[in-house]
Amino acid sequence: MLEIKAFTFGPFETNCYVVSFSNSSLSEAAHSIIIIDPACSNKWEQKALLDYIENLKSKIINPKLSLVATHGHLDHLWGAKWATDLWHTPVLMHEADIPLAQAMQQQYDLFGIRQKPEPFAIENLKSPYGASRSEEISNLNFEIINTPGHTPGSICLYFPEEKVLFSGDTLFRMGYGRTDLPGGNMSQLITSLDHLFTLPSDTRVFPGHGDFTTISAEKR
Repeated sequence: MLEIKAFTFGPFETNCYVVSFSNSSLSEAAHSIIIIDPACSNKWEQKALLDYIENLKSKIINPKLSLVATHGHLDHLWGAKWATDLWHTPVLMHEADIPLAQAMQQQYDLFGIRQKPEPFAIENLKSPYGASRSEEISNLNFEIINTPGHTPGSICLYFPEEKVLFSGDTLFRMGYGRTDLPGGNMSQLITSLDHLFTLPSDTRVFPGHGDFTTISAEKR
C-alpha cells in the first residue's frame, strides 16, 4: 500500500513528500521510504520530518530510505545536508542539475540570503550505464520523467499503478514553474507540460508548491 505524507517547509513554502510502501507479505527488500525534496529549513521542520520517518520505521521492516530531488533549487534542498548526514545516503537528482545544486552559494547570493551553505552528498539519478535508478531506490513501480524547462534537470516521479505524479516545480495547480531564473527555458517547459498532459486525466498531481491537483484540471 502506497502512503503519501506532505509537509510544507521553509520561507518559500516548499512541499516535501514522504512516499512509503509496506506489505508484510513481501520480502524485507520490498519496504521502502522515499523523501522527495528535503526542504526542511530549520530544526523544528527537521524534527517534524524525523519524527514522521521514525514512526514509519517502527512499522516497516528494515526499510530502504532514499532522498530524491525534483530539481536543484535551494528551496527544495534546505535540509539536504542535514538529511544526507543523518541517513547516510546521497540526494539523487538529474545530472543536469547537479552543477546547480553544487553552486548553492550563488543561489543564496541571488536571493540575498546571508548564509554560507554546506556541501552535501549528491549522486546522479541515472546509473553509470544511463538507466534509471528507480529499481535501486525501491521496489515500487514508478517512472522518472525528465521535464526540463524550470531547470535543465527538472524531473517528475510518476507512479502509474496509483496514478500519482510528483511534479516538482514543472506543474502547479493552475500554473507552472517560472523560467526567468538561470537555466530556465520556456520552450522546453511547454514541451514538458505537453508530455505530462498525455498522462491519464485522473492522475493526481502533487506539486512542489501549493495545493494538489489533477491532470484533467490542468489541461482545461
